[in-house]
Amino acid sequence: MLFDSPSSFGRTFRIVTFGESHGAAVGVVLDGVKPGLSFDLEAIQRDLDRRRPGQSDLVTPRNEADRVQILSGVFEGRTTGHPIALAVFNENQKSGDYQAIAELFRPGHADLTYDRKYGIRDPRGGGRSSGRETLARVAAGAWAKQQLAALGVTLRGFNREIAGIEGHAVDWSFVEKNPLRVADPETFGAQKAAVEAARAEGDSVGGVCEVWIEGLPVGLGDPAFGKLDGLLALACMSIGAVKGVELGAGFASARRRGSENNDPLGPAGPLKNDAGGTLGGISTGAPVVVRLAVKPTSSIAKTQKTIDREGRPADIATHGRHDPCIAPRIVPVAEAMCALVIYDAWLTQQELREGAVPQAREWDWEAIEALLPLPE
Repeated sequence: MLFDSPSSFGRTFRIVTFGESHGAAVGVVLDGVKPGLSFDLEAIQRDLDRRRPGQSDLVTPRNEADRVQILSGVFEGRTTGHPIALAVFNENQKSGDYQAIAELFRPGHADLTYDRKYGIRDPRGGGRSSGRETLARVAAGAWAKQQLAALGVTLRGFNREIAGIEGHAVDWSFVEKNPLRVADPETFGAQKAAVEAARAEGDSVGGVCEVWIEGLPVGLGDPAFGKLDGLLALACMSIGAVKGVELGAGFASARRRGSENNDPLGPAGPLKNDAGGTLGGISTGAPVVVRLAVKPTSSIAKTQKTIDREGRPADIATHGRHDPCIAPRIVPVAEAMCALVIYDAWLTQQELREGAVPQAREWDWEAIEALLPLPE
């Protein structure tokens, strides 16, 4: 099964996340890890640092170090084969920020649906629906990225678009040097100005995150319900701020003819990559390109219309520490969810048929990058 509970994910490599935004800790349990593998905690910490709050004046100033701790499953730097539990203890909760709106439903949040479904909700930052839950995914995904790197597979992401302003150039050296994690230096100034303007008005903006998965072999993914692109879409849509996912040319393919959209094939593989690296839900060996639509942060200081728990109309303005644009912090989360899917698919393929996964082929990356689709 892909998930056994609302908090679990995976088939052969499984994770379960736990904790709330303003609880004692947030963490993850990794199950299905073989014994004797080297466990690099600092590599996991580096990805958590990319996701954490307080990185710049363009994200929430909540001051959390997000230092991860190993609770079980690792001894002297190697996995024991038993479940690995990782936890980050919350240090900078300000639950009082939510007292004034405890009986109101915040527009864009899960307040109303959680209350109606469970009859109880945690108003302090959203509880389980908080974006803080994603640090558990990043920790698990960082482990998966380590294992994939040893197999020749790399995952890297950036923001293609911020506040409707789209970048076209992809300069990987620029991505981690700017607070928005965009890849086009030419459009960064306008994108940054748009975020700052929204913040000054008590508002927020969204963006489009893009993840490239490179070095995959042919053959990952399964027909029907186990399609690799379907699993990637499910994983990315499970991120709270994501409202749309496309692979390759995505929605642009709906506006084309088949002669334009099909990827011609040559002896070395696809001659272009508008399919985004899959055919029939199975990897082609070309880079898989996943794009996520990230909504504007729901918590804004502008006054909005809402209702209270009794259904009475009310006004609400959400004050406190919130991101004017959540897209910069989504990038490591998107990479993590994609890594979880790919690593699980790899292990599942090996489990079904030992040795069925070939080595990743060598690619001319400069030629491949010229073929990667751009949003129209």
